[in-house]
Amino acid sequence: MAKLTESVALRLPKDIYDRLLGEATLQGVSLGQHIRQRLGEVGAAPIQSTVSLEKIERAAAAAAQIKKAKKIKSSDEKQRLIYLFNKTSNNVNQLAHRANLDYNAGTISEATYSNILDQLELMARYMKAVIKDVD
Repeated sequence: MAKLTESVALRLPKDIYDRLLGEATLQGVSLGQHIRQRLGEVGAAPIQSTVSLEKIERAAAAAAQIKKAKKIKSSDEKQRLIYLFNKTSNNVNQLAHRANLDYNAGTISEATYSNILDQLELMARYMKAVIKDVD
């Protein structure tokens, strides 16, 4: 199959979108792949037309529920924590890098180096645990 390099955006009535999504779900392919097959893309597997309308409608309803579930937005608190943790992680990496350089140069003892790494690891675990508890 040729490399897919171009995209096309279009709007569809809800009933047509739901039907296409249901058909794609039943076939186990993405909506884009299904539409390419429907358009008769060279090299695409033919569409099976033996699926009942009832099965298509059930699959469309299930796919719509999945799509709704994916749209859950993080709370403002979680988004703020993620922002702060992303900023903090850069500093943590810098500290770890500096500790490693100083240890390899013999500037700090193994005990100090080990203590720094333990503290950084503890901070990382804490940050991951806090994020999971938000929302």
